Amino acid sequence: MRKLFLALLILAVPTAAHAEGLGIGLFVGEPLGLDLKIDLQPRSAIDIVVGATSVNRGRESYGHLTYLYTLVVGRGSSVVVPLRLGFGGAVYGVTEDNTGIAARAPLELGLRFRRSPLEIYGEVALLLQLIGPGDVQTDVQGGIGMRLYF
Repeated sequence: MRKLFLALLILAVPTAAHAEGLGIGLFVGEPLGLDLKIDLQPRSAIDIVVGATSVNRGRESYGHLTYLYTLVVGRGSSVVVPLRLGFGGAVYGVTEDNTGIAARAPLELGLRFRRSPLEIYGEVALLLQLIGPGDVQTDVQGGIGMRLYF
């Protein structure tokens, strides 16, 4: 688990040097983990989650790195509502005997409050799990999260 966290952190550090905003939070659902969102430009960001595959027993270590693009932004008097689409990869169950790799494509809807540095968001992601040679399975992840921006 530590090696996975360090690898994702090493990937994020050069990106964070040019970041426009940084959000740190928690994602609850499938997966469950700590969330780091690094805004690259007004409409693009890198999202990193490190944690476990789920809340249930039998959970495995999990991490993903996703590029997010904001398709459209709704604006209200007290909230901004971004709709984001992304693509990236996930690594889970990191052991000597078993490591899973997946491609993921999330759709995310957020509520970012204008008067506070807080965002609440929901996400549904399609996964293509690469389990063995020539064996590809699909899965769906989803949950809600909260980020505090700096």
